[in-house]
Amino acid sequence: MNVLFKTTIVFLFSVITISAQNKISGFITENNRPLEFANVILYNNASNDIVTGVISNAQGYYTFSDIENGNYYITVSMLGFKPKKSEIFNLLENKKLDFILVEENQNLDEVIIKSKRPVIRQTAEKLIVDLEKSEMIHANLQDVMKGVPGILVTNNGISYAGQSNLRILINGKTTDYMDMDTLLRDMPADNIAKVELVEQPGAEFDAEGSGPILNIILKKNVKLGTHGNATSWFGEDEGFEYGTSASIASYKNKLNWQASAGYSAPTWREDLFIKRTVGNTTYNQATIEPYNPKSIRASVSIDYYLSDNHSVGIALRKNTTNSNRDSRSSNKITSPNTNDLLLSKNSFNRDQEVFNINPYYEFKTNTHKFTADFNFVDYKNNNINTISSLPESTVAYTNQQYIQDAKYQIKTYKVDYTRTFSEAFKLSLGSKHSQVNTNSDLQSFNENDSGGFDFDENTSNRFLVDESIFALYSKVNITQGKWSFSGGLRFEDSNTQGTSSSNNETRQRKISKLFPSASISRKINENLGASIAYSYRIRRPNYNSLNSFVTYYDPLSSDVGNENLKPSFTNRYQFNLTFDGQPFFTIGYNETKNAMFQFVSQDEATAQIQRTTINLNTSKNWNFRLFAPLSFIKNVEGYTGFIVNHNKFKSNPNQLHLQKWSLMWFTQANYELPWEINAELNGNYGTGALEGGIDAEWFAGLGFSFSKKFLDEKLKVNLGFNKMLNRGFVGVINYNNLYAEVESNQSRQNIQLRLSYSFGSKFGKKKARKNASQDEENRIDDNN
Repeated sequence: MNVLFKTTIVFLFSVITISAQNKISGFITENNRPLEFANVILYNNASNDIVTGVISNAQGYYTFSDIENGNYYITVSMLGFKPKKSEIFNLLENKKLDFILVEENQNLDEVIIKSKRPVIRQTAEKLIVDLEKSEMIHANLQDVMKGVPGILVTNNGISYAGQSNLRILINGKTTDYMDMDTLLRDMPADNIAKVELVEQPGAEFDAEGSGPILNIILKKNVKLGTHGNATSWFGEDEGFEYGTSASIASYKNKLNWQASAGYSAPTWREDLFIKRTVGNTTYNQATIEPYNPKSIRASVSIDYYLSDNHSVGIALRKNTTNSNRDSRSSNKITSPNTNDLLLSKNSFNRDQEVFNINPYYEFKTNTHKFTADFNFVDYKNNNINTISSLPESTVAYTNQQYIQDAKYQIKTYKVDYTRTFSEAFKLSLGSKHSQVNTNSDLQSFNENDSGGFDFDENTSNRFLVDESIFALYSKVNITQGKWSFSGGLRFEDSNTQGTSSSNNETRQRKISKLFPSASISRKINENLGASIAYSYRIRRPNYNSLNSFVTYYDPLSSDVGNENLKPSFTNRYQFNLTFDGQPFFTIGYNETKNAMFQFVSQDEATAQIQRTTINLNTSKNWNFRLFAPLSFIKNVEGYTGFIVNHNKFKSNPNQLHLQKWSLMWFTQANYELPWEINAELNGNYGTGALEGGIDAEWFAGLGFSFSKKFLDEKLKVNLGFNKMLNRGFVGVINYNNLYAEVESNQSRQNIQLRLSYSFGSKFGKKKARKNASQDEENRIDDNN
């Protein structure tokens, strides 16, 4: 069955008979003069929710089509005019409502109500942090991440409630193929509209991923006129760092476009200390690894409205990252009779380039929405690693060089259809097809007597992956009184073929499975609500973990791929109590079969340690969360909370049996100082945790910032002090006859000053388009 035929089936099933609907129309005028670009919003009177919104045309005319019977009211607003609200009306047939606006008296005192903190909402499926309704000033994406209740950002990655296998999306598109450290530090927070922590993904999401989804939703150009933003920042971490970016957007008549560009040069450092014993010899290793990537990014998108219901658009994005850096490793080797020192330098030369193009078509009315989306990603990654012995070393070592080139191409076709029958019933259908081709080439070289490098065919390899994934899904949302139900079913059929040139062996894996998801919510009283949710997920091995490459960090430590990795399957359960729609108390349980785990082994003969990804027999996680706002403290806004977590990992063939309870406290507080200076504080403390295979001791983090607005709030100034207290992971690896004391830390005391200036006209116009999620990008796993 080809892609076109499958997609046609989905579209035919999605065509549902349209019931009779009503029309509301009218004119917006001032002194008999038509007003163009007035915002006209239709509200449901029972829930006060926005049903839809439009903009008046050049004749001042507006119209709402396909409106269900019910009670409604309309609000009209426009810059320079007093807003107007209609009486409540019962809609049973077509209705005509005209509005006459009056100019606003500019001399009247203005009362502005602002929220100092983000608006946080909990649903059965996700936690939503809405930044657009907040006056808090975050410097970058990393600041925003720290503001999501329970998120922990360390040099080991991002974790939540004891789970480090989060998938990060931006506008529904995964980002693991990107340099996440640079992205976290470089993306301006002003570009972010909200963050969704999706713990129980519905059928509309790809089934990929055993952990939660963290979806970063960027602001779209929703304002008439031309406007923009320019940002510059500089600071001190592991040296001087800086960056700049600019964006501009325009929306006039039917054409909407926006463009952005940026450059960044951050600096930071990661330290790793490992102490272990092999026989009667002790190895005390210290690796200091600086990072200095230089990134250039540019993007442009164009939306064109063919009519009130039809629109087309295209988005293009290009990112390049270059890094030339040297890490140093020292290993003190102590035995009863000798003391040796193994010193080495690893020179990294890495170039990454990502190009993305995303055209779409959308048909939308008040009751129907159909979207067809194509996404193409071309990703190139060229790395040269040279490991060389330093003169002070007393242990002989043959210098080595590795050239690792990788090319990835991902093509994704996606269609979605949503039919809103009424406020109480909505049906969604969709289909997706992805084609992934990867080409990873490792060339190994050993230094010869003349100082050159000779090719080593035995340790070189080329690894090819061809994968196709076809998916169908359906989902219903039903509301009845105090009860709400959401249920969906997703079918995925994947076919993966991997070929290794080292042994000319080809392996094939085919998976056809159904992935159900469901949630039930009930409003207990005016303030309290409860929900339960379930989802079934798959996690396929990422493309780098499947290959057989060996990546050396120093002469005694390396990463190696595992061609025998199997996908893992997770059952996720969750119970929520909410208070006024905000998270209050949560219980979560996840159980994963064939969970993927980064396993560290030690060769007794050579004393080398090696990390590879294996499948566990079982992985289980219990977590209990308590959340509370800080508004009971005078002049303080924010939240605090606790997470009690239990992780259990088991793999019989590898003698791995790990489990541990842990407690984490987190808080974010906001306080307005004199002269309208806004002070923010983020902090966390944990009693210890299983961080992968590391049984870690207590950890903590602390950061704070000060911000102020100038020039009629167009200029925002932020001074941030990050990693003031940044105790990373200090613990032990104790399994499979390996006992090692480990400390993993980042550099500390990062100071950063950020200036952001907004310019241009800003007239309100609401519109939205959800980009298709490209899950396959999630498994291109490479950090700079």
